[in-house]
Amino acid sequence: MSRFIAVFFFALSSLLSAQNPNIIVIMADDLGFGDVGCYGAKAVKTPNIDKLAAEGLRFTSGYCSASTCTPTRFSLLTGTYAFRQKGTGVAPPNGPALIKPGTETMASILKKAGYATAVIGKWHLGLGDPKPDWNGELKPGPLEIGFDHCLLLPTTNDRVPQVYVNDHRVRNLDPKDPLWVGDKAPDENHPTGITHRDTLRMDWTHGHNNTIHNGIGRIGFYTGGTAARFRDEDLGDAWINETNRWIEAHAKEPFFLYFASHDIHVPRMPHERFQGQTPLGFRGDAIVEFDWSVGEIMKTLERLKLADNTLIVLCSDNGPVLDDGYVDGAVEKLGDHTPAGPFSGGKYSVLEGGTRTPFIAKWPARIKPGVSDEVVCTIDLAASFAALTSTPLPENACLDSINILPALLGEPGAKGRDALLQQDNNGTNLGLRMGDWKLVRMKNKGASKAVVTKKKRDDAGGVYRLYHLPDDAAEQMDKSAAQPDKLKEMIAKMDEIVAAQRTRK
Repeated sequence: MSRFIAVFFFALSSLLSAQNPNIIVIMADDLGFGDVGCYGAKAVKTPNIDKLAAEGLRFTSGYCSASTCTPTRFSLLTGTYAFRQKGTGVAPPNGPALIKPGTETMASILKKAGYATAVIGKWHLGLGDPKPDWNGELKPGPLEIGFDHCLLLPTTNDRVPQVYVNDHRVRNLDPKDPLWVGDKAPDENHPTGITHRDTLRMDWTHGHNNTIHNGIGRIGFYTGGTAARFRDEDLGDAWINETNRWIEAHAKEPFFLYFASHDIHVPRMPHERFQGQTPLGFRGDAIVEFDWSVGEIMKTLERLKLADNTLIVLCSDNGPVLDDGYVDGAVEKLGDHTPAGPFSGGKYSVLEGGTRTPFIAKWPARIKPGVSDEVVCTIDLAASFAALTSTPLPENACLDSINILPALLGEPGAKGRDALLQQDNNGTNLGLRMGDWKLVRMKNKGASKAVVTKKKRDDAGGVYRLYHLPDDAAEQMDKSAAQPDKLKEMIAKMDEIVAAQRTRK
């Protein structure tokens, strides 16, 4: 009898697994709403992303939860607003693991559902406790929160060190040449972007002038690990090669891949074959490289006959920025290109351009091609994937992740979020989208300094500003005085969300 029961449950498990789709989340870095063709870009061609959109569902109100990378990535994986946990602003090179072992994540949810899980690309959520052991085991990390495998850029490429982390260790590290990472120069002779500026092949505009690697200044200091270091130009290829290898190894079982590209974050140094492909300089060339990577993933799925039953979600970790510390032509060669589309703001800002980004879902077996105006957010993918795979969510998990699966799949009549909070890096400034209305709480003056729109704005107003998005997408006309009741309602809702500790019912 016991053998019969075991066989029965094995068969049932296999049947359920066969019904569940493979899931790939492709997250771009600093990609703006107006940076790709299907959202209006003319100066740069993105045929693979455009094809993904044409064959899937393109969202016009797709958001990330924060306007910088670390908090958005924290919320993507944990389903909880990053401002609820201290220390979730942009992580430093020696930062500890921000997501602690035992935390329910998108990866652990899908692992429970029988998925093989991997993260390939940029991590920037810290490693180790209380800091990374670069010459030993780098844990806790992704493998302690639900991932079976990882190949990582540990922080972000403008921060040291320029090495790959393969599962728990730095790849190709020679023990005779140990890796040291610090916040201060190891000695007075350490070359920096200030002392050796004339040697740089990409100059800096602000910051990014500590350790020099590959002719480019970085944030932070490191020595050693020579054999483990990579060239910036090779990052895109490394991610795709590892992705192909991993998908091929798991093609016969349901899998979840979090593909976290470094494109188009600074330093923008795409592979030589992409350089000069656009009139926008290295920033535009990096968009083309990202588009290529999307195409390579789609080719692999087609080759392995996995495309029909694979759910792909493409998104970005925050909005666009031009000068983010390097002289790379992004400002000078902008021309008529509008990285944030019709919106104001960008990276670091809680205006729409900071968090409203390209957001596309494709699953041929379930999603009909089209365009959706429903509000969806990366923070909701955890709860939505739990619903998709019938995996129960613990009460204390994914505190702000809402099941928007019907909207993600484009089901008739399905509704997205009715309220979405947006934060800047540390949650000082907040935005609240409710229906057609947007409330901005701007406690930190100058928070919109990264605006990448040509529209002029008046940011001299008070702490709160109110905008009606259908006729003011650029958030230029403050309706606070004209709509006192709506202002009061939205301030109360924002305060409720912040104080509640959770929004998932």
